[in-house]
Amino acid sequence: MARGGRACRALALVSVVLLGGAATVAAQVAPTADEPSVFRADELVYDRELAVVTATGDVEIAQGDRVLLADTVSYDQRTGTVTASGNVALLEPSGDVVFAEYVELTESLKSGVVRDIRILLADRSRFAANSAVRAGGRLTTLSKAVYSPCELCPDDPARAPLWQIKAVRIVHDQGRHEVKYYDAWLEIFGVPVAYTPYFQHADPTVRRRTGLLAPSFGDSSNLGAFVALPFYVALAPNRDLTFTPKLTSEEGAVYFGEYRERTAGGAFTLEGSITRADERDDRGVKTGGKETRGHVRGDGLFQIDETWRWGFSVYRSTDDTYLTRYNIDEADTLTSRLFAEAFRARSYGSVEGYLFQGLDQADDPGETPVISPLFDVNLVGRPREDGSFATVDLNGLILTRNDGTDSRRLSLAAAWHVPRLGAAGDVYELTASLRGDAYEVDQAEVPGSPTATTSGFTGRVLPELSLSWRWPWVRHQGRASQLVEPIVVGVIGPYGVNPKEIPNEDSTDVELTDINLFEAQRFPGLDRVESGPRVHYGVRLGTFGAGGGRTTLLIGQSYRARRDATFAVGSGLESDFSDYVGRVDIAPSANFDIAYRFRLDKDDLEFRRNEVEAVLGPPKLRLGLTYLALSDKVSDVEEPDRREEIGVTGRAEFLTYWSVDGALRSDLTGDGLISAGGGITYEDECTVLGLRVQRRFTSDRDAPADTSVMFVVKLRHLG
Repeated sequence: MARGGRACRALALVSVVLLGGAATVAAQVAPTADEPSVFRADELVYDRELAVVTATGDVEIAQGDRVLLADTVSYDQRTGTVTASGNVALLEPSGDVVFAEYVELTESLKSGVVRDIRILLADRSRFAANSAVRAGGRLTTLSKAVYSPCELCPDDPARAPLWQIKAVRIVHDQGRHEVKYYDAWLEIFGVPVAYTPYFQHADPTVRRRTGLLAPSFGDSSNLGAFVALPFYVALAPNRDLTFTPKLTSEEGAVYFGEYRERTAGGAFTLEGSITRADERDDRGVKTGGKETRGHVRGDGLFQIDETWRWGFSVYRSTDDTYLTRYNIDEADTLTSRLFAEAFRARSYGSVEGYLFQGLDQADDPGETPVISPLFDVNLVGRPREDGSFATVDLNGLILTRNDGTDSRRLSLAAAWHVPRLGAAGDVYELTASLRGDAYEVDQAEVPGSPTATTSGFTGRVLPELSLSWRWPWVRHQGRASQLVEPIVVGVIGPYGVNPKEIPNEDSTDVELTDINLFEAQRFPGLDRVESGPRVHYGVRLGTFGAGGGRTTLLIGQSYRARRDATFAVGSGLESDFSDYVGRVDIAPSANFDIAYRFRLDKDDLEFRRNEVEAVLGPPKLRLGLTYLALSDKVSDVEEPDRREEIGVTGRAEFLTYWSVDGALRSDLTGDGLISAGGGITYEDECTVLGLRVQRRFTSDRDAPADTSVMFVVKLRHLG
């Protein structure tokens, strides 16, 4: 073992230079020559006459976290030349390893030659070349070189990888972090398939760089053959842009773009598309003219301070069918929103505005509402020593239309909550509340009079008293625990609190479910309220395993002293006794989870709602299932209005790198399949190959049913 000295420090610089020069990747900050170095060799000789220091026999030079191994290392003090020969290997802190047979460095160790160089990067990418020349400390030129990020076959390392790039010359510019290829060709399994006189890409140290991304191509029955060529622009460390021309044989070019930016307080994304296409009528027949079509979509969220934040979402299209025809989205309503919200302690406040775009043929833009503003304040007071606390809820709304009803609402509610724990372990909560709603309406439709409207001020006052009671019984048996929990909620309130002058804008869709079974108010909004004395009751049963598995059941019903015509027929709440609702959850393990929700007719126990969500199998072989069946029993209609739909998704991984996935959605009432598709993907450490087929069976004006096939090829580091 030998240490220190001027000659030893010079030898240590070999590892520094190999890091920055022989490696054709990552320009990193190298340690200085003054950093302590440790040498180990079988023999260390200094020739005073020639001024040459030579270390031989299993030479190991360590400086910092770098280690250089070689059979022989020498330093000529007169010429400033450092050489390393025989099984040269440099181990980098990053995990990169450089192999060579001979290294010679001159000119203050900034230039030199390396023969038979091979580089294994930390990400398992590989470079190899007959020789490498380093000039000026920045440029490294590899002659007769090859590059591939693909793993070699462990049984036959000499066999060609899945793909590789061979070039007469490869230049690595460490200052610009670029790798340039001259007279290069792409080989797949050793067979040349493509040639280019020149191309370049960022070296593996670069996380983002302007350039082409992997293209996709395929065919669509509506758009014809297509190819998408994304181009990525790194505008700054905190923002970027992706521009994607999609060239189609039937509809010309469609231009897509996406802009992303992070700011000091948040982030936002904007995307959209535009095309100049043939004009078509509702039957999809060309009229001979041209029209501009497109869409814009965006989201953003920004923190103002510890309490407030604001955000937006925008989604608009030039027309009803553009998104469907160009296979962008199948949404039937586009929603744009601007909001600000505050969080403090247990309280919350928000103010927001909404803009809607209906894409259904029957939607009338003049009747589409604009909501601005909608504000909501929910204050929760600090609990007193006995646990009781107060809440105050304030809500305001201005809703306008070009044609139809305009509505302005101000609602204020205050409540006092008194929770208690009984001596037997039962839990009570008494709530007394008072709510007042004031409305100013214009051209509001009068229920029961299709042509009559009303305008002016109206309102209501709603006092309520509710008492909830729960009594959980728990038994432990072996490694499992059982739960039996009866639940009862009683509510007292006045009748006649839904004046016909109040328009119903936010409570049109209400249905009894397991979610709102025990709520004092089952309407989703404020325009309608539940009235009169009523009681909700049910029971929750459960078995819970020590390993996290569970099986639970909830079933219950509601009773009101008098029927409430406010609830629509088919909601399950139109009679004095409601339908039965419930939920079953079965999840014995992480690979098996089924949720079943149901509603049973109160008279004959006929199923009026069945809803199943299931996830089965481990991640490598997983099946998803959704099923929904609705049967609204209407007394004056012979055939009930039924809806029955099923959706299936699946994914399977096989043969290490291969996976298949598929999904279908079908209407079981007679319309048949709605959509179906699937794909097969090969993905290893260096390549992604994908084939996807998608079929949409529905039609909407100039967007007929469509079948599309898409191919994706991605080569690692090349886009």
